[in-house]
Amino acid sequence: MTTERITFTGHSGEKLSARLDLPDGPHLATVLFAHCFTCSKDIPAARRIAGRLAAMGLAVLRFDFTGLGHSEGEFSNTTFSSNVQDLHAAATYLTERGMAPDMLIGHSLGGAAVLRAAADMDSVRAVATLGAPFEPGHVTHNFDGALETIKAKGRAEVCLGGRPFTIAKAFVEDVSAQNLAPIIEKLGRALLIMHAPRDSVVDIDNAAAIFQAAKHPKSFVTLDDADHLISRPEDAEYAAEVIAAWAARYLHLAPPAPPIGAPEGVVRVSEADPNGFLQDVNSGPFHHTLADEPLAYGGTNKGMSPYGFLSSGLGACTSMTIRMYARRKGWPLDHVWVDVRHNKVHAQDAGTGSGDRIDSFTRVIHLAGALDAAQRTRLMEIADRCPVHRTLEKSSKVITELAES
Repeated sequence: MTTERITFTGHSGEKLSARLDLPDGPHLATVLFAHCFTCSKDIPAARRIAGRLAAMGLAVLRFDFTGLGHSEGEFSNTTFSSNVQDLHAAATYLTERGMAPDMLIGHSLGGAAVLRAAADMDSVRAVATLGAPFEPGHVTHNFDGALETIKAKGRAEVCLGGRPFTIAKAFVEDVSAQNLAPIIEKLGRALLIMHAPRDSVVDIDNAAAIFQAAKHPKSFVTLDDADHLISRPEDAEYAAEVIAAWAARYLHLAPPAPPIGAPEGVVRVSEADPNGFLQDVNSGPFHHTLADEPLAYGGTNKGMSPYGFLSSGLGACTSMTIRMYARRKGWPLDHVWVDVRHNKVHAQDAGTGSGDRIDSFTRVIHLAGALDAAQRTRLMEIADRCPVHRTLEKSSKVITELAES
């Protein structure tokens, strides 16, 4: 993934700070991400989701609303409507680059903003929300104690997330006047609603109201015990996984052509946690999994080990090869499964006569069905013709190159 640091002009002329996360391979679609109230584009959930989508070929623009993060302007002069205008400014920037947004993602109040903005963005085909309020005015409960002061004096300072913010009367009036129900009803885009049942900032009843107001296609996925900011890495990872899988379906992404010399495309493995061993494994835009090490070896055990992947490749290829042969012959093979064990053994134990240690893979093949003895014997012979089996038995050549920076 390549990240561009960019700026574009917001609703009132100030420069807004943004990050454009670009896929290393073909660009299949574009996503515009709106962060939560008083947050920024760089919160962990936003970075994680952007990284996952970029890995599957989607460009993601995440930016700071006016007066927040690294963007110019005064937050106290903004409103919910101005945030929607900033979203349109971001969409215009992307469109001028030939990357009109195909999908909007919004977190918390940003979720309400993308629901409002999507109605006026013809290029958008899908919308996803995370912990979004059904009524944007819900956000005002965060400064109940200051509402009277805001009403009387026009503005007041409130503490949100441990930081002081000046909230103006115009913001309270504007956000309280919003009615998303008719907009959601006429959204006309695929909608994914994600919410945590224990969200103490935006109650899950908001998700139910959004779902009830929307028409199909619509989906609801619980975030279980995640907090409102989706601050735990495992919760952000889960949200990213679900959004990525859902987006592939509703954006109708076509797989990119494989590069020359790689008929099955490129498998990209990248660090998901620089403090451990967790790895993102992506094969093209549609297939993602995790690699890790067991807890005993310093990992978090969230995915198979590298040798687990190697063993699974042998087992899968063996099973496919057997099935293909039995299908062609019309034999009564009801089911096949393969158990694979990997170990390091002395070469002499494997019959080579050498004292070196080598890798040993033990396959136990299970064949279910009314097969006679000759058929079972033949299928066991066919198992040894599995291409991965042959690759492992022969010496392979690994070419290593340093990528240009």
